[in-house]
Amino acid sequence: MSVLVAVEPDCWRRPVLAEAVVRGGGTVSAPDGASALVWAEPTQAHLIGEMVDANPGIEWVQLPYAGIEPMVDVVTARPAVEWYCGKGVYAEPVAEHALMLTLAGMRGMATYARAGQWSAPEGRNLLGASVTVLGGGGITDSLLRLLAPFGCEVTVLRNRPQPMQGAARVVGPDALAGVLPGTDVLVLALALTPDTAGIIGAVELAALPDHAWIINVARGRHIVTDDLVEALSTDQVGGAALDVTDPEPLPDDHPLWAMPNCLITPHIGNTPEMGLVLLAERVTTNVARKIAGEPLVGPVYLDLGY
Repeated sequence: MSVLVAVEPDCWRRPVLAEAVVRGGGTVSAPDGASALVWAEPTQAHLIGEMVDANPGIEWVQLPYAGIEPMVDVVTARPAVEWYCGKGVYAEPVAEHALMLTLAGMRGMATYARAGQWSAPEGRNLLGASVTVLGGGGITDSLLRLLAPFGCEVTVLRNRPQPMQGAARVVGPDALAGVLPGTDVLVLALALTPDTAGIIGAVELAALPDHAWIINVARGRHIVTDDLVEALSTDQVGGAALDVTDPEPLPDDHPLWAMPNCLITPHIGNTPEMGLVLLAERVTTNVARKIAGEPLVGPVYLDLGY
């Protein structure tokens, strides 16, 4: 079995992925001899289609992303190719980041980090809090485990409700309006699709308690940014901790930067240094599974958009 690992010429090299292919039992080859493509350059998604079209021997592609929104058109235009994404690969570091943002928001770090003098106390406990998580994938699985010591009452909303260890209840998307009024922390950890874009807007923000914190480690477009700015500026909600924004990168003069009840990290819930090792593990797994004739991990479902 031959597998091509694409390495862009101008960015940091990725020999770890070539090593991962070999560990899985594959062979790294030139594009014209490859039956698979492992792609790791997040800023050059448009080139994947050109590579696949120019090398018809490529039967399956391993993508680095957990979501495929940067290249939906590339994937959907080539249904004969099997596509696999990084869903679940980065769950552990992203869940850890979500917990960090949650604790920082609830315990007043947005205020204290900006303070230039001793200030009045603020904050709420995560212990025993009511947490609502949108999305039931790998990040949520990991986050539920991390939240266990805090004794939180966790509700998970997902497309296909089924029990999840650590969640008090798992419900469908139509239950969102009903759970928001009792939510202390709202965590967004779901895939971005046409149905989930703008899932948190003015109506949803108004339904949250005025102390609630919103944690977004998914995609910026899940939240209507102008509505969030309004809710934060009027103290309609307690605050927002965002690892992703819309637009992204967030412009230097955007009002979110100056808001005392807003924390922003630059989409680093999973850094390249953290993620490359994890992606390499997925590459090894999927190459070995392909050779063994077993199903690969992380298939892209074109009908669902992720």
